[in-house]
Amino acid sequence: MKNIVYFDLETQKSAEEVGGWDHISRMGMSIGVTYSTAQGAYTIYGEKQVNDLLTELQRADLVVGFNNLRFDYEVLHGYTSFDLRQLPTLDMLVELQNELRHRLSLDSIATATFGVEKTAEGLQAIQWFKEGKLLDIAEYCCYDVKITRLVHEFGVQNHQLHYHNRFGKKMTVPVKW
Repeated sequence: MKNIVYFDLETQKSAEEVGGWDHISRMGMSIGVTYSTAQGAYTIYGEKQVNDLLTELQRADLVVGFNNLRFDYEVLHGYTSFDLRQLPTLDMLVELQNELRHRLSLDSIATATFGVEKTAEGLQAIQWFKEGKLLDIAEYCCYDVKITRLVHEFGVQNHQLHYHNRFGKKMTVPVKW
């Protein structure tokens, strides 16, 4: 059985706090979450378990995320010299951006496809980290991984995704996953 690992992480600091988006590797991981199809389970990683997270990603047959090439992997590059972009990866944001020629949010896909919204956003997770609310971050990150998994599985089964454009109109985009 192919082990697909769905993955997301939240950071300790914002781009502004580390000198801009060119310094993503300085943001620090607060919480990382995976869902492994081989194990059928979620795993939550704190910063102290970042090496275990890196090992899980390296052992995956495919890592699936949303903006993981440009963001999540770059955060993890602050912890390892291994170039995570070498891993077999499906970054759904990149694939959709290549098809549509503009970026979509995971939220616009989730609301149009499933009628559900994200429970928070990244800056809220940074505030929770500063308040020591790691459980809130873990719950939010698990939910994002679940949405990522549902979006990917829907695309695999239906060869398309739905999203809301900037005017609120429901649109459809073909996918080849």
